[in-house]
This record gives sequence, C-alpha cells and structure tokens, in this order.
Amino acid sequence: MKTTSSRTLRILWSLFLMLAIVGIQDTEAQRRKKKKKKGKTEMAAKPKPKPKKPKKSIATLTKKSKKMDGLFTIYQDTVTGAVKMLITKDQLDKDYIYFSQIADGVTEAGSFRGAYRGSNVFHIKKYFNKIDFYAPNTSFYFDDGNAISKAAKANISDARVASTKVLFADEKKGEYLIDATGLFLSETLTRVKPPRFPGRSPFAFSLGRFDKNKSKIEAIKNYPENTNIKTEYVYSNPSVLNGGSNAVTDGRNVSIKVFHTFMNMPDDGYETRMDDPRVGYFLTQTNDMTSTGTVNYRDLVHRWRLVKKNPNAAMSEPVTPITWWIENTTPVEWRETIKEGVLAWNEAFEKAGFNNAVVVKIQPDDAEWDAGDVRYNVLRWTSSPNPPFGGYGPSFVNPRTGEILGADIMLEYVHFTNRVFADRLYTDAAAYMHLETEEELEIQKLKNKNNQGHMYCSMGHLMHENNMFGTAVLEATGASDLEMETLKKEGMKSLIMHEVGHTLGLNHNMKASQIYTPAQLADANFIKGKALTGSVMDYAGINVTNDRTKQGQYYDMAVGPYDIWAIQFGYQPFKSKGEMTALLNQSTKPELIFGNDADDMRSPGKAIDPRVMTGDLSGDQITYSINRFKLVNDMLKNVKTRFAKKDGTYVDLVRAYYSLNGQAARAGDVISRFIGGVYVDRAMVGQTGGTMPYTPVSLVDQKRAFNALKKYVFAPNAFSAPKEVYNYLAWQRRGYNFFGGPEDPKIHRQVLGYQARVLAHIMHPNTLQRLGDSELYGNKYRLSTFMTDLNNAMFKPDVYGSINSFRQNLQITYVKRLVNMVTGRTARRFSPASQSMALLNLKNIKTWVSNGTGNTATRAHKNHIKTLITNVMKEIK
Repeated sequence: MKTTSSRTLRILWSLFLMLAIVGIQDTEAQRRKKKKKKGKTEMAAKPKPKPKKPKKSIATLTKKSKKMDGLFTIYQDTVTGAVKMLITKDQLDKDYIYFSQIADGVTEAGSFRGAYRGSNVFHIKKYFNKIDFYAPNTSFYFDDGNAISKAAKANISDARVASTKVLFADEKKGEYLIDATGLFLSETLTRVKPPRFPGRSPFAFSLGRFDKNKSKIEAIKNYPENTNIKTEYVYSNPSVLNGGSNAVTDGRNVSIKVFHTFMNMPDDGYETRMDDPRVGYFLTQTNDMTSTGTVNYRDLVHRWRLVKKNPNAAMSEPVTPITWWIENTTPVEWRETIKEGVLAWNEAFEKAGFNNAVVVKIQPDDAEWDAGDVRYNVLRWTSSPNPPFGGYGPSFVNPRTGEILGADIMLEYVHFTNRVFADRLYTDAAAYMHLETEEELEIQKLKNKNNQGHMYCSMGHLMHENNMFGTAVLEATGASDLEMETLKKEGMKSLIMHEVGHTLGLNHNMKASQIYTPAQLADANFIKGKALTGSVMDYAGINVTNDRTKQGQYYDMAVGPYDIWAIQFGYQPFKSKGEMTALLNQSTKPELIFGNDADDMRSPGKAIDPRVMTGDLSGDQITYSINRFKLVNDMLKNVKTRFAKKDGTYVDLVRAYYSLNGQAARAGDVISRFIGGVYVDRAMVGQTGGTMPYTPVSLVDQKRAFNALKKYVFAPNAFSAPKEVYNYLAWQRRGYNFFGGPEDPKIHRQVLGYQARVLAHIMHPNTLQRLGDSELYGNKYRLSTFMTDLNNAMFKPDVYGSINSFRQNLQITYVKRLVNMVTGRTARRFSPASQSMALLNLKNIKTWVSNGTGNTATRAHKNHIKTLITNVMKEIK
C-alpha cells in the first residue's frame, strides 16, 4: 500500500515537473514570439530617412520667379509678386543715376503724369552681410591737386538710403541676391507724399498713410543700360475730411504711380560748361571748396551731349541728334504745327555750328514702348480734369556733369478749349496780399527749398488766358473761322517752342519782351514770321491790336535773338576761352537782355526790375498796358450782344466778361511795377555797353505809371461795364453746383480784387523801402511825394460828393492798409519814413471825411473811416 502510494506520488511529481517544463518552454516561446513580433512592429514603425535638402543657392531662392535681365537682374515671384535683385561684384562701388517720375497721380497731391522728381547719383556697397544703397553729396567740388581735398568728406553728410540683408552670396561668381520688395514698396527712394507745412488747414486735401498691403509693383522693364520699376503707391485714410475733386474716386484710397529708373553713369567724354549770370540756363549748383575767390561758384549748365560728326567743319550734323517723338495720343490735325515748333530750334543750333541737331518722329500706334521709357524724349498729351499746367517741359541730368539725359514735354488738351474754372476767374482780394508775418516768410522759404528741382512752368496757363482773351476779341469783332484757327495754331507753336527751350536747358527770360515798340507790333508786315520778343522763353502777353484792321500775328513764330545767342553759349564748340568771352560780352545788346523767375515781379513786392514781368509786351510797357485797358473797355460795351447767343446759356458771356477784365487786371499789375522800380544790369565790370548795376526808373516813367493807375485802376469808373451786363453773368447750372454758396455774381469783390492786387505791390514794405533807399542813388520820385499822390488819388476825386460803392470798398481797404502800417502785426516791416507818411495820410483823410457831405451811404462810409482812424490814433497814444 505504501509502495503503491509512493509510486503514484512520483508519477504525479514527474507529471507536474513535465507540465512545468512545458509551461516554461511555452512561456519562453511566447516571449520569443512576442519579442519577434515586437521587433517586426518596431522595424515597421521606424521612419524613413529624410531626403537631403537642396543646397541653398540663388537658383533655389528664385525658383518660382520670373527672371528679367538688364542693368540689374530682377526676379519677380510669379505667385506673390515679391521682387529680388541680383547685385554683381563689379557693380559695387560705382556711380549710377537714380531718377523718378510720376506715371499717374492726382493734382491735389502735387503729383501728376509726367512730373519729374529729380535725379541723384547713388552707389551700392557691401557691408558684411548687407547691401547698402547710398547717395553721395555732389554739391561740392575739391581740386585733387590741393591738399585740402583729403578732407573732402569733413562735415558733409551723404545719404544712406537703404540697407538690406543679403539672402545669398555666391562669392565664387561674385553675385549677391537681395530682397528688393521693400525698396520699391516704400518711399525709401523718393518722397511721394508731400510734407505738411505749418499753418496748413486741417480741411485741406492730403494723402493718408502709405498702405503697403494695397500697394504693388505694377511693371518691370529691364534694359542693358537701365532698369525701370513702376510702383503703385496707395494711401489710405478711413476718416478723410477732404476727398478731393471728382478726379479722386475715393479719398480714402488714393493711388499715385511712380516710375523708378536706375541708369548706368554715362560714358566719359562729356564737356562740362560753367554758368554765366548774363545768360539763363538751368544749373547744377556746386561750390568749389578749394577756391580762394570771393565767390566759389562752380555751377554746371544743363545741356545735351552734342558732338559734331566732323569736328573740323564749321557746320556739321551731330553724332547723336536730340530726337523728339510726338506721342500717338496727339490730335492728328495738330501734329504738323507741333513739329514746326520743335524744329524751329534748328535755326539756333545752326548758329552754334550744327545741322539737324533736333529731329522729330511720330510714335507708331503699334509701338511696343510707352512714353514712360526714359530712352525716348516724348511730346505727351493729357486731358486732365484739373490741368496743373498747359505745357511743361522737364528734363533730368547727370548731377556730376549737368549733362541732360532725357526729357519729356507734357501738354494739356485744355490749350485748345475755352474751358475755364471759376476759381481762376473770380478774384479774391485776399489772394493778392503778400505774406505778412515772419513765420509765414519762413514757411514760404521752407516750401521753396523743398520744391528745388520740382519747379513747374506755368506758361501754359498764361497762354490759355491769352487765347481766351484773343478768342473773345475775335468773336466780338466777327472774325472768321480761319482767323480763329490761326490764333490757336500760333499759340500752339509758340508754346511748343517755349517748352522745347526748357528741355534744351534754358530757363525763363521774363525780360525779353522789350524788343519792339507798340507801333512795330501793330505793323503786320514788319513782324511777319518773327519772334515778337527777344526770347520765346518769356511769358509775354498776346499781341492784339486796338485797330483790328492792323492785326498781324499774335505770338512768336520763330525763336528770338536771345534764344539763338543762348544756344550758341550752351552748345557751340569754342576754340578758346576768349571766343566764349567775346560771345558773352554781347549781353548788353537790347535784344539779348535777360532776367528769370528769380528776378520777375509777378508777385507783389518781389524783385525790383519792372522789365522782368509776365503778361507784358513791347519796349513801352506802360503804353502797351494803357492800350490794353482801352481795348477791354471798348469790347465790354458790346459784350452782351456778342456773347449771349439765342437758345444757349450765358456761360460764354461770363467767360468773355471775366477774360476781358482779367487782361485789364494784368495791365494794372504791369504798370504798378514801375513805382519804385529799379533797372538791373548784370554786365561785367568794364564791359562795353554796360551800365550801372542799379538804375532807378525815371521820374517821368514813374509818374506816367502812377497816372495810368489813377485813371484805369483807382478812378470812380475803373473796371466799369454796362449795368445791364451784370444781370446776365450767370454760370450754367449743373446738378447741385451752387450748393456751396449763392450763385449771384460778386462784382464788388471782383473789382476790389483787381485793385487790391495793385495796392498789395505799391504799398508793400519792400516797395516803400526801395522808394526811400533809391533816393540815395538817383530816384527822383520821393517816398513822400508818392504817398501824397496815392492819398490824393484815393480821396480827392469825390471828397465833396457822394462816393460810389466801388470807391467805398477801395477806400476802406486803403485806410486799413495805412492803419496796419503803424499798428498791425506787420508794422515792424515798414520803414520809419513810410510809417510817418502813413500817419500823415491818415490825419489828412480824417479831415476830408469829416465834412459830412454826400448821400446817406456816403456819410455812413465816411463815419466808418473816421472811426477807424480815431481808434488807431488812440492806440498810438
């Protein structure tokens, strides 16, 4: 029993051990199986090795971009429009020229198609991992032979315009890629939004903030010698107060498009020419910092590179002529007249030794280039809603040398029309008051400095006024359609000659209208085919004769003697300095006199020589202006019957009325400049024919001028028209165009405006100061005599009778001016002598207005004046 149990136990134990071993083996197998499975899973989950990134290069960074080869290689991303620029090692540390021009804009912002923004030299430099664009200061000259030239950079600031990080540098190829988007989508290169000057009204139109998100690079054109980028600048202002004119679709979002042009520096070989004060060219002003003279001017005249094909020939064609393209926007019927105006300058170049110096071509309708391409000089046309000019002829130059590199002439279709703007016809007296405070003077100086290089020609405006006046006279005298067409064509040719003159480098010559007498200008045979002035660069008046049977040409039909002489100075290849000096010494000839915008007297109190004036004509400006007054007064007698056409509105009558009166007002301006005037002669010391630099206008001419003002500007019947005319001066209604104010004609304000602009000059502190000072060097019209004459003219004609409403306005304005001379905020600008005379005049006036004569309105008026004077006398005490 015991044996059986033991045996059974052993069997069970063995079975247990066997099962345990099997279990262990099975567990191990399962473990190995799981491990193997896990291994397989882990192997399956292991990520594949990442592909190697392509090596960074210019090619990879521009893979999605369109490549445009040219002066600077440009890449533009085909998805985002972003721009990259490639700079090569041989492009570093070299002179280039940057130039900008408005492609399209809005006149309210001072930006309009064709407006040039100036040019400057720039360099590209590499600074570690950055590319810098900077503009060196070109205003100073140092002679390398002088040791002081080693300090040429002392206290002179160059402009670091932009600095951008290099995206990739291929040192082996000498190539550097930069992101140029920010360069063009910003105002880094040129200022587009004008500065806001102190005192500017918050309600005036202004651009909003530059909106980079809305702005874009619109076009890229690349050439071997230049790279052109067109950028649309968008300015956003969600809370705009003044949305601008109808030309602005939405004042909250205003676009201005700008051409940016990078150019290679022109080849060497251009011969610079220095300025002479006796002739008028645009200049690049530089100062010679190694000169020991009293003045260190080293000013470069602006002119084209004109070189003879045959240098030894007295007459030769140029290697490269000055080529003009008439834009295909030009009205076909005017193209021949425009061509004549351009080619008229070849007469001047022939005197300088060049045949066919100027060439004219017409842009084909299928031309692949546009007028914004700086490689073409183009006569361009626009018909703007608010024309900023009638014609404008800018050019851009190499700042290092003064060489003209390109030019355009912008013309406005308004030249052909009778389109007028009310704000140019209605004259507010306040518009003719000169700056009165020192603060305002400083602001004006700042504006002038800011506008350097951006001066625009307003000859087109004057020409448009002249054309409207001429048209009114012709219509009033029943002229034929042929005569009307002749007037327009002559005006167009004259305007073209003027603007082409600018593009050749000539600035204005406002002194040139003195060449012929009034009698010669009225001799049709004598003036036929000639320039009516010494220079087409003047702003002369239209030649309209009082005797309509003697009418000859209206405008210059050829370049003048000054123009020919000036082109000789600028372009003739002189064999010696003596040959040039001999030419310049002819400046004392009457037909070669010169005075530009800096000398002209169109603004009250500005400049001193009455010959340097706009809107005048003939060597006897006083007689010419008196004739203009007589002609206008004669035309006004029948203006209603001639211009009020049946079944039409009265807008042509309004145009004629204001055009005629506007010419009379200009005549008053011209005459007034002789009071206190001083003739200027810029001849060199000892030059044959030269006179003293300053010679006061003779007593005879000053008295003639004053008597003319007394009769035609200040008299009780000055600027009068038939009373029935006033009832018909009605502008044409258009929608709600009278919403801003009553539509009735403001006759008193208009006439007072004409009179106030004359007073603004003859009572200006500069004029009164000059009357006193010039007594020391020859002036015979004493300050005391003039102010007594003026006082008498203002009051004596009607001191004992009733005073009409026009005279009342004039007398009040005059008395207030006298009061301001002694107590106003501008009183300190007047000399003590003029203030003394002002007090004496006020005392005499008080006596005159105390007589109690006249009708009720007159007595009220006299009491008004008496009160003004009494109050000022109390204030002085």
